[in-house]
Amino acid sequence: MAGVDVWPQNFDAVRVFEALSSQWRVGAGGASGLDYQVLPTVLRMFDIKRKQWRDIFDCIRIMEMEAMRAMRE
Repeated sequence: MAGVDVWPQNFDAVRVFEALSSQWRVGAGGASGLDYQVLPTVLRMFDIKRKQWRDIFDCIRIMEMEAMRAMRE
């Protein structure tokens, strides 16, 4: 993640979000959100403990909403 400072407590969420970068659902109106079907696979791939999944998902949703806002601008 060159050029971006990430707080340590957010590092795993940012890594997962970056790994999902090719998983956007896109239609005629543009991106509608991430495809969450692959999320468990990515979380396991990064050895994220299951008790952290909810917090990571909450962070992913925030980044997703901000990314969609930026794409609409």
